[in-house]
Amino acid sequence: MGQHNKIAIVTGAGSGIGRAVAIALCSEGWTIVLAGRREKELIETANACDVGRTLVVPTDINIPDSVKNLFGQTMKTFGRLDLLFNNAGVNAQLKPLEDLTLEEWQTVINTNLTGVFLCTQEAFKIMKNQDPIGGRIVNNGSISAHVPRPHAAPYTASKHGVTGLTKSTGLEGRAFNIACGQIDIGNANSVLTRKIEAGILQADGSHKIEPTISLKDVARAVVYMASLPLDTNVPFLTVMANQMPFIGRG
Repeated sequence: MGQHNKIAIVTGAGSGIGRAVAIALCSEGWTIVLAGRREKELIETANACDVGRTLVVPTDINIPDSVKNLFGQTMKTFGRLDLLFNNAGVNAQLKPLEDLTLEEWQTVINTNLTGVFLCTQEAFKIMKNQDPIGGRIVNNGSISAHVPRPHAAPYTASKHGVTGLTKSTGLEGRAFNIACGQIDIGNANSVLTRKIEAGILQADGSHKIEPTISLKDVARAVVYMASLPLDTNVPFLTVMANQMPFIGRG
């Protein structure tokens, strides 16, 4: 698949993984629609890309009308959509599950799972009706889509849900040449991993410092998935710090 005139939406594009992926895709010739709640940070991402090939659309993926506006602005400006990177996500304060409020639970589920569903719906409506038909959706899962951290029930449940949605999206997309894959990332270096680098609670009750990996390496993995022809898919790809305590028994 050549990258000429390829249009991508990246959610959560104002920082971290979203910003790194947007920059990497832009460097490969993609035109990027930058979505996120904070316009100032989105503009900073645009300035780090080729500004002439970006569109900033402030978006809250918890709000259906905001999601519809994002995809509507994309179609109005570019007339098609080739890639959706469902990246936006939040976490709750780490605490025992019995101490969580319903609001804390629902905030994580609404953003990390329902928000991804809403974006996927709108992407389907475009991709199944455009010419040439089809496109690709890449969901940001997590190592938490496989195993939990202590005191992270909402995040873990949301990411396990994303895995089910990825599979359903891939299945339902076949008829329309829509490929769907998931990237499960372990300890990418960002604001969210500061606690991990300082030492974080382990399953055995200890606190340990964990290694992290460069956002650029994560972005390279997403760009690889996005570069494939639509008759080829990577359903699941895990990229992680090699020394992180994931595989094995601690």
